Amino acid sequence: MSSLVFDSDDLEETEAFLCRAYARMTIGSGSPEGNTARMRRDTMPSVSVDELDLGFDMSYAVEPLGRICLCLVHEGTVQDHVFQGVRDSFGPGDMVLFAPPDLPYAGRICSARYNITMLDPGLLDQVAATGPKPLREPVRLTGHRPHSPAAARHLKQTITYLRDHVLGNPDAAGQPLIASASGQLLAASVLAAFPNTAHTDPTAQDRTDAHPATLRRAVAYIEDHADQPLTVADIAAAAHVTIRALQYAFRRHLDTTPLAYLRRVRLAQVHRELRAAHPLGGTTVGDIAARWGFAHPGRFAALYREAYGTSPSDTLRG
Repeated sequence: MSSLVFDSDDLEETEAFLCRAYARMTIGSGSPEGNTARMRRDTMPSVSVDELDLGFDMSYAVEPLGRICLCLVHEGTVQDHVFQGVRDSFGPGDMVLFAPPDLPYAGRICSARYNITMLDPGLLDQVAATGPKPLREPVRLTGHRPHSPAAARHLKQTITYLRDHVLGNPDAAGQPLIASASGQLLAASVLAAFPNTAHTDPTAQDRTDAHPATLRRAVAYIEDHADQPLTVADIAAAAHVTIRALQYAFRRHLDTTPLAYLRRVRLAQVHRELRAAHPLGGTTVGDIAARWGFAHPGRFAALYREAYGTSPSDTLRG
């Protein structure tokens, strides 16, 4: 995990920085002075979360980023934002896709404070697919605004969680299991929010493939590899089925999801290590939980108590 901070009132310096941080672009300002730009970026593999504050009106023209770029406006407005086939303006509370990864875009930011979250498009393929191999194409977003206010709120909450509890905690963000789980969480939230090309309903073949043998292969793979970063796509490949068939098998036979089952297995490993640890040996609940992919102490404690009827700290002390 890495962080950077930028603060300048020099327009040329800001343009150079934005080119390095995003893609080649040109910016402009109608004001001869007071061009203050502030930004903080926190990154982990495949994901970055930026908080920006522009104290002036800035026009921009940006070349394709090659990444999914989401914008959440806190204050101010984004005016006349355009890319192929789209012209729109955004205000406080709006969550939007700035442009598909392969398209340039342009517009004008008007004294705004806003969030930019970027992710590798390949993350979408880790949690969903467009069809069976070998004709499968990468999952794409097909609209620039969420399909419902509820979906937008959920995505905002996910980004806030990543910013504050994963990227805001270097010890957590540096854990491979947390980074993997967080990337998949963001990808799933993006797919739930925006229209896209993923096929989520199981086909007749998926239903046929979602038999107990498929579940046994998937469960065995999860239990043997729970200490490694795993994606839904990894588990489906190990079980020799599609992502849809895998998800349907878990829903049909266990009334859960593959990632929820993986979380249960990892929680059991935390429980085992807490019971084995010496209470005065310097090991902490947070250390063990983070190593097994649990970033948020409060959420972890609630999951643990629900599963074992006690707190993780009591298990460690006991």
